[in-house]
Amino acid sequence: MAKESGLGFSVIVDDSGGSARTISNDITNLDFATPREEQDITGLDKSARERLLLLADFSVTFNGVFNDASNMSHDVFKTVPSTSVARTVTMAISGQTLACEAFFSDYALSRSSSGELTWSAPGALSGGAVPTWG
Repeated sequence: MAKESGLGFSVIVDDSGGSARTISNDITNLDFATPREEQDITGLDKSARERLLLLADFSVTFNGVFNDASNMSHDVFKTVPSTSVARTVTMAISGQTLACEAFFSDYALSRSSSGELTWSAPGALSGGAVPTWG
C-alpha cells in the first residue's frame, strides 16, 4: 500500500430514524480520534513508566456547508437537539472503513460576515463497541 491523500473520503451518518444518509458532499473537513485510556501501574521499583491500556473511545467533529435538501446534512443533524439516539457513523477512504455508534451532542450553525452558512456536529462513541478499521 502506498501513501495516499484524503481525497475521496466517504461519510455516512444515520438520521434520527436510523436511515443511513451519505453526506460526504456537505462535509468540508472533519477531525476524528480513536484514543485509548491508560492506567499508570509504575511500581516504586521502576525507573520508567509502566502502563496498561484500558477502554477504547471514538470522537468526531464534522464541519460542513448548510444543505437543507432532502436526506442531506441538515436532515441528518436537525434532530440532534430534540432526540437522544445513537447514530451509526461510517467513514471510508481507500477501501478502509471505520464504523461505530455515536451520540451527537450539538448541531451548531454559523453565518459569517461574508454570508457563509456552515455547521459543526461533534459526536462521541455511544455503544461500547471498540471502533475498528475494517
